[in-house]
Amino acid sequence: MPAAPSGRRRKLLVLGGIAAFVLALFVFFSPWLGFARHRFNFLPYYGPKEVVAVDRDGQVVIDTLYHTVPPFSFTDQYGLPFTDKDAAGKIIVADFFFTRCGTICPKMSVQMQQLQLKLDDPAFDEVLFLSHTVDPENDTPEVLHEYARKLQADSARWRFLTGAKADLYLQGSEGYHVAAREEVMQPGGFLHSELFVLVDKDRHIRGYYDGTTMKGMNDCANDIKMLLKEEKVKRAEAERARRSQQ
Repeated sequence: MPAAPSGRRRKLLVLGGIAAFVLALFVFFSPWLGFARHRFNFLPYYGPKEVVAVDRDGQVVIDTLYHTVPPFSFTDQYGLPFTDKDAAGKIIVADFFFTRCGTICPKMSVQMQQLQLKLDDPAFDEVLFLSHTVDPENDTPEVLHEYARKLQADSARWRFLTGAKADLYLQGSEGYHVAAREEVMQPGGFLHSELFVLVDKDRHIRGYYDGTTMKGMNDCANDIKMLLKEEKVKRAEAERARRSQQ
């Protein structure tokens, strides 16, 4: 018959059991107690970045400045000016295409259409879709309007943009860091990226997605939801910091 545990050993076993029980309770209830908020995964930032010293309330701290999509001025499918001010306070999903394209553009347009339908809810009213042509000489507002009509594009949320060729190409290469230019060796005479670009309200690039596939579209939709959640987390943290300073 096995010997009974000694008194000291019995105490250690009891204390160990209590500790394990408390730890299990902590892990189980931590999401409701607010401890899980620090485990939220923020979306990455893309593009060039610069580490600088910043003066905040008289204290110098090291901060990172991320690439910002520059201001722009184009014309939409209604022949109306559309600038970065019209996109203020919006999350942007941007792409480049041209209406005469017979390769990847039709696929991209269908996936952008599906993304628009997938996010057809008031919770996503802050999301704006911007499709830029790389063939402005052909893609006039009238042509873009007909193209948008065939896609049943929601004009309040999905704008098709044309403008000066140099401005469009510069917005692609320097703004969104994707290909957008004339290229005689390419079908149709233009080279443009197949990527959808996700941009937050501060004009930082937060994601790239294959705009020709359903997976890319779904990944973009999921990251938009993450970005909206991220904004709520940041607002809550800012409010806590403000209250702690009072």
